[in-house]
Amino acid sequence: MSETRSSLLTRSRLIWVVLIAAVLGGLWYFLSHSTSAPTGPMPRNAWEGPVAVRAVNAEAGDLSVRIKAIGTVTPLNTVTVRSRVDGELSRVLFEEGAEVTKGTLLAEIDPDPYRVQLAQAQGQYRQNEAELAGAEQDLALYRTLYQQDSIARQQLTQQEALVNQLRGSRQALQAQIDDARLQLSWTRIEAPIDGRLGLRNVDAGNLVSSGDTDGLVTITQMRPISVVFTVPETQLDAVRSAFATGNAMPVQALDRNGATQIAVGTLTTLDNRIDTATGTLRLRAEFTNEHNELFPNQFVNVRLQLRTLPEAVTIPTDAVQYGSQGTYVFVLEDDKAQLRPITLGPVDGDRIAVSEGLADGELVVLEGMERLRDGREVILVEGDSLPVREQNGGGPDRARGGRR
Repeated sequence: MSETRSSLLTRSRLIWVVLIAAVLGGLWYFLSHSTSAPTGPMPRNAWEGPVAVRAVNAEAGDLSVRIKAIGTVTPLNTVTVRSRVDGELSRVLFEEGAEVTKGTLLAEIDPDPYRVQLAQAQGQYRQNEAELAGAEQDLALYRTLYQQDSIARQQLTQQEALVNQLRGSRQALQAQIDDARLQLSWTRIEAPIDGRLGLRNVDAGNLVSSGDTDGLVTITQMRPISVVFTVPETQLDAVRSAFATGNAMPVQALDRNGATQIAVGTLTTLDNRIDTATGTLRLRAEFTNEHNELFPNQFVNVRLQLRTLPEAVTIPTDAVQYGSQGTYVFVLEDDKAQLRPITLGPVDGDRIAVSEGLADGELVVLEGMERLRDGREVILVEGDSLPVREQNGGGPDRARGGRR
């Protein structure tokens, strides 16, 4: 029993020693930190002192009103080169991927069978000519004899019919000659348009025909080239109004990330109906593509410029706040933040137009708005961004290096 009482006393003494050590340690910590605290009046808490903010000036200038869309590079013309006659492909004269002009000889089909057909048609034509010449001489003689009443009228009529028949045969034979020449010319396969060649589908020595669906090769027009994109039905009136003015509507083609401009073209065509499945209208813009910046079927981001607002007051979109009573910004006046209701206009990239409520050159808070209220004192911080601790909710004493 005495041993139990002794252990209890020992444990109580240890607890008191620990408590006393904790109190002394806390007192030392408080005194050591209070000596390094800043002098001067301190706010009751971090939410009542000045707030460090970064601000930018509202700027007046021309603002382009644009529509963002997604488009696909589409050639104005694409041709699959096919043979128009049957035969053996004797020569292939093009290189895959080469640029060709209209009329360039691409391949040749064995022409000998078609030369034979032409010679046969020409021989039949000459035979007909000889027969026709003899019949015409007889007709002239029959007419003389008929005038002398030496032959019957029926004989003259029959001779006239024979001459007309031979003349009709001559016309048909001439058509056969023209057709044979045309068939012979088609053995030379030429480029029908300017453009770039694709991969070859047939090699020399193969038999080809006019019914081949794959053809020999495809040609895609590269210059000029177009981009087809869509806009929502809700923006149809704005697009049609701008297009109806007749002024050129610039179209920017940007890369997949939307960061780099590839080419600039002009809107040329609006489709004649809205796609009911998507509620969008297709548009086509044309680009000169002088240096082949755009490639067929390439995905691009599109910026269609509708109009330009002159001398519009603009601010960064990040500076705009949205509340129950509408849109507003914090404007700096006499080192205080003033809440200012504004009316917004069009957006261009990361800037937005302010149609009412803001003047050119006014300072608008861009960062540090989380703890602002109307009339709150601020510390204006210079630089690209606020200190990390201030952004995370630290007190105003963290924003050193700023100015009041």
